[in-house]
Amino acid sequence: MNSYLFLIYGVVIIAALAIIGFIRFIFTQDKGDEKMQQISDSIKEGAMAFLNRQYKTITVLALIVAVLIIIANYYGHQSEGAGAAISYAWHVGLAFISGALCSAISGYIGMYMAVNSNVRAASGARKGLNKALQIALRGGAVTGLAVTALSLFGVATLFFAYGGSSGQQELIKNAPSLIVGFGFGASFVALFAQLGGGIYTKAADVGADLVGKVEAGIPEDDPRNPAVIADLVGDNVGDCAGRGADLFESTAAENIGAMILGVGLYPVFGLKGILFPLVARAIGIIASIIGIVFVNTKDESKDPMIALNKGYFITTIVNLIVLFFAVKVMLSGHLSNGSEVNYLLLYGSAVAGILLSYVFVFLTNYYTSMSKRPVQEIAKASTTGAATNIITGISVGMESPALPVLFISAAIIIAYRFGQLALPNIATAGFYGTAIATMGMLSTTAYILAMDTFGPITDNAGGITEMSEAPESVRLVTDRLDACGNTTKALTKGYAVGSAALATFLLFSAYLDEVKKILGKPIDSWFAVDIGKPEVFIGAFIGAMIVFLFSSTAIRAVGKAAQYVILEVRRQFKENPGIMEGTSKPDYAKTVDIVTKGALKEMVIPGLIVVVAPILVGIILGKESAAAFLMVGTISGVIMALFLNNGGGAWDNAKKYIELGNYGGKKSEAHKAGVVGDTVGDPFKDTAGPSLHVLIKLISTITLVFASLFR
Repeated sequence: MNSYLFLIYGVVIIAALAIIGFIRFIFTQDKGDEKMQQISDSIKEGAMAFLNRQYKTITVLALIVAVLIIIANYYGHQSEGAGAAISYAWHVGLAFISGALCSAISGYIGMYMAVNSNVRAASGARKGLNKALQIALRGGAVTGLAVTALSLFGVATLFFAYGGSSGQQELIKNAPSLIVGFGFGASFVALFAQLGGGIYTKAADVGADLVGKVEAGIPEDDPRNPAVIADLVGDNVGDCAGRGADLFESTAAENIGAMILGVGLYPVFGLKGILFPLVARAIGIIASIIGIVFVNTKDESKDPMIALNKGYFITTIVNLIVLFFAVKVMLSGHLSNGSEVNYLLLYGSAVAGILLSYVFVFLTNYYTSMSKRPVQEIAKASTTGAATNIITGISVGMESPALPVLFISAAIIIAYRFGQLALPNIATAGFYGTAIATMGMLSTTAYILAMDTFGPITDNAGGITEMSEAPESVRLVTDRLDACGNTTKALTKGYAVGSAALATFLLFSAYLDEVKKILGKPIDSWFAVDIGKPEVFIGAFIGAMIVFLFSSTAIRAVGKAAQYVILEVRRQFKENPGIMEGTSKPDYAKTVDIVTKGALKEMVIPGLIVVVAPILVGIILGKESAAAFLMVGTISGVIMALFLNNGGGAWDNAKKYIELGNYGGKKSEAHKAGVVGDTVGDPFKDTAGPSLHVLIKLISTITLVFASLFR
């Protein structure tokens, strides 16, 4: 066991050293001229102010939930004795607070690095594409490594502290259940961080586009637009802080779920089956560092996406090689009948998960790329007006979940069957196979998150160069990187929802194991969920309904917050004609303050709906109904997220396709229709869609934490 402990914490130390190295690299880069720095400082000030105010709100909500968790788990375990109930409640409550704190720290790190990398990437563009590319990616790499290393450190430390290092079998087997609160805490913060950031970024974007582009006819990122700084701030609070917290809770929740399933295989693998998810995460961190270091582009005429794809490919290959040896060493052994465990089939489950990540990247690219049929269809439909643009965009969005669902299904069944064949006659073997597939898919998380944060950094860099009136040659470099960043942001959303789909099947299995444990049933027995029972059917029905209700409230929240921005921008244009003439500056700070207040006000109700609904279903309708809620809520949540992400992404790139000169180019009727479509798609792809990734994992961790309270 000591060797695995040294491996896990050794990788955390290596990640910390890599982070320090990347930070030193970034902070030694040139910050550009005074004008660039002034714009960057405004973005930084607005972003950090929003994050501070947002986390104050989240802290109040989290403390209330922590108290409820402690009380609920105390009463839920009273049958085991008062001492045991108090111990269990405090362990879960402390884990919740730890998960929430680590998630918040990961959001701060992501935001801090993004707002300090953007101006350096803009300045680096003056020296060429390769310099700006490396600054932007390494700025994103700090976020990716910090998030995954924090997740690994938090889960591992709690596991060892809660009995994992005791050497006593019962304490070791009970420890994963005690740390489910860590996953819930991470999910809770991630939901509000992603939701609040998504509302902010799209309210600012919609307001800036509708009044600036459509009504005033000025370009994107024009310094005359009073909402331009708020828009640039929004890129960070949505895609950096929000996505950082999102993928932090992904890695934490999936690790915990896989460890719970590993308990069922303790007679076969012992402690190794529980520790394997942590070792797999450690391998992924090392592979991601190697992939990031290899990213560069010697030929600056080439698409920078080629360099990023090279790094992703290297990360994947390193993962495949090292995971093979990890599976061989940790998941070999003998079954009770004397036969050998087929570790090659278990490795096949990991390969299935890694291949699924590639499939999702490919399919997301197909539905959101300007060179592919769906986006070009929407662009063509824009020639006849906004109505046909909207109709075609919705059609593309509704079509897009079909192939991903089929491939998710294939990956689940392949991993499940491989698990069964590798470990015959063991009831939980198939579920452990899917856990290994999830670990495989999430093994590249650090690199994926680096690419995701790369997007807002390059977006901000483009805005800074335009607002500072940098030379056209510099703007050309940042435009190319910005286009590349738009692609990486779309691809990482596809990756996030794909991993969420695999993970929630894993967490659903973990919930069933937890229920069996509470009921005193053997871990290798079955807990049936009979959809024919009225209360179970109702639980499933409510699960699907919550997804639609949440999406509705999230999208409406963007609309409400955007109205505040639109009215403010119109007021400034009307009361200060010198803004359009370029003789006076807009009041950027006023718009930033308005959208901050609007986003924080509007994020509370959608978030509370998600937290309260599964608890009420479990308390009123029972454990089986909660399982149905979880299962159907997951299914409908994945499909809805794919529809919103891909539909919104396709609308966005259809507008950009027209702006390149197709169908009349900028200021044409097709372009106006494209802007309207993009505006509709904004809350789809950047607010409701990404928040659903968190929702489908949050309801899983909630049911795990509160299972003892369900009737």
